[in-house]
Amino acid sequence: MVLKAGRWVTAVHPETASPDLWTRENAAQWVAAVCRMRVGEWHNQVRRIAEHGKPLSPVAMAGHIGMLRAFFRDCQEWEWFPRRFDPRRCLRTPASVSRLIGPNPRVIADDVWAKLVWAGLNLTDADLPRGSTMFYPVEMIRALAIVWLFGGLRSDEISRLRVGAIRWKEAAPEADGSAAARVCLLDVPVSKTSTAFVKPVDPMVGEAIEAWENIRPQQPALLDRKTGDLVHFIFAYRARPLGDRYLNRMLIPLLCHKAGVPRDDARGRITSHRGRSTIASQLYNAKQPLSLFELQAWLGHRSPNATQHYAKITPTKLSKAYNEAGYFERNLRSISVLIDQDAVRKHLPDGHPWKYYDLGHGYCTYDFFDQCQHRMACAKCSFYTPKSSTAALLLEGKTNLLRMRQEIPLLEGELAAVDDGVGALDELLKKLADVPTPEGPTPRELQARSLVQIQTFRTKGAGDE
Repeated sequence: MVLKAGRWVTAVHPETASPDLWTRENAAQWVAAVCRMRVGEWHNQVRRIAEHGKPLSPVAMAGHIGMLRAFFRDCQEWEWFPRRFDPRRCLRTPASVSRLIGPNPRVIADDVWAKLVWAGLNLTDADLPRGSTMFYPVEMIRALAIVWLFGGLRSDEISRLRVGAIRWKEAAPEADGSAAARVCLLDVPVSKTSTAFVKPVDPMVGEAIEAWENIRPQQPALLDRKTGDLVHFIFAYRARPLGDRYLNRMLIPLLCHKAGVPRDDARGRITSHRGRSTIASQLYNAKQPLSLFELQAWLGHRSPNATQHYAKITPTKLSKAYNEAGYFERNLRSISVLIDQDAVRKHLPDGHPWKYYDLGHGYCTYDFFDQCQHRMACAKCSFYTPKSSTAALLLEGKTNLLRMRQEIPLLEGELAAVDDGVGALDELLKKLADVPTPEGPTPRELQARSLVQIQTFRTKGAGDE
């Protein structure tokens, strides 16, 4: 990447081709050139010819800018040339590019992954290539395929698994008294993000590894390039460890050929690391999924931020969770509306209701019921008709009634009154005690008026006696 920057500045600004002559103007122009750069530009080697001439991805743009930023920062710290600009500011990745970078695991489609799993479980000796004089036994290749398909490990971790990495643990018996299946534990070696740890895997992984270990020939200990220890690798043959590129160049093409799936899909080439992302996403979207922190421990990450780049929630699970949340159902309540067609057609006299809102415990004849603050806690105003009255019974049995439904948005207090019952309804009534009803007076005034009428009735009754 530094060489590409040198070729660019030599062609565009030959007078500042040396790094000690760069200024902030050169840095700004390089950032702009990277944002317009295409694959193969200022570079003679292109790994994939099909991508030649396409615009750089946001990750590639950030890599080009960040690499040159590190180059100038190191040169200034080592005092190879005087400081002319601040690389951290002048060679900062633009916000328009940074916003396009985020968690985006390249998950393999479920149907393709299922075919690859079938191919790995049914791998036979006839499927192995015979064109080389040095090939691995079928038991080793089958164990290697099952570890990749079910272990969720990096390729480096797979190749550095040690003999005896499989352990079995008896699980607690089921509630009905039946014996539970054994738990298979896998010892994962030191990786680039974590120390050695233990993770549970499918028992099929342990059975495949044990089948290979039973026939694995005796071999000398080999050097672990990360720890510097002499260890016995599981996937070693003829005193040589598994090749670094065997998974991507040999095993995965072999499984794709047996499964009848292409080597490439819409997200690119099927690689060993894409299998790790696929397993993580399936565990995260399972019927009883692993939480983010459980998945972090299973994958061996130091931070949950790294786990987010592997776990991708599927639209199906997101839709199910969204529907179960009931956002619209909670904020909207359907109220039945009864419209008397005969009354509407015959030109009702003034003040006669023509539309009734069915509240369950009665009817409301207020035309603007959806705007009334007492709609879920009626104050017994003149617009309210209890269902126990004769008028309501006649209304329910009247012919030619058109029943409709109107969705009414509810506030938090009204939602609590609907969901929580009598206690919340009493609290709502207290809050609305001094709010005027559609008729005019407040519920407190209506209650006082009712008390006066009752007292007058009692006094009159005592006088008559």
